[in-house]
Amino acid sequence: MSQYEAAYQLGKKFHAFLAAGDWDGIRTLLADDATWTLPGDNTISGTAEGADAVVERAKKIASYGLNFELLHILVSRENMALSLHNTARRGEARLDEYLSTVCRLRDGKIASIETYLSDVPGMNAFFV
Repeated sequence: MSQYEAAYQLGKKFHAFLAAGDWDGIRTLLADDATWTLPGDNTISGTAEGADAVVERAKKIASYGLNFELLHILVSRENMALSLHNTARRGEARLDEYLSTVCRLRDGKIASIETYLSDVPGMNAFFV
C-alpha cells in the first residue's frame, strides 16, 4: 500500500470511528502523545494533550449530537486532512459549519490534529 493510500485509509477509519462513536477505535489510530487543537473560546476549544485527552475531546464533541458529513479526505506527501460539514441542533441552537481537520502523521498514526473552522462565532455559541 502506498503512503498516500495508507494516509487515506487512516482518514477513512478516523471519520468512521468518530461517526459511530467507537472511542476505542479512535484510540488505536493515535500516537500516545497525540494532540488536538481547536479554535474558539468554548467548552471544546484549546489543545487536548495525550491520546486519552484526544478521545475525550471526540466524545465531548459527539455528545452534542453532531452529524459529521465527510466531504473529502485529502492527503499530502506526509499527512492527511478531513474536509467535513458538521451540523447539529440543540433546542434553539444550531450548528452549521465547514471545517478541515488536519492530521499530522507519524509512524502510521495520528500525532497531532488541528481543526480549521468556517464559523468560529457559531461554534462558540453552540458548544456552551
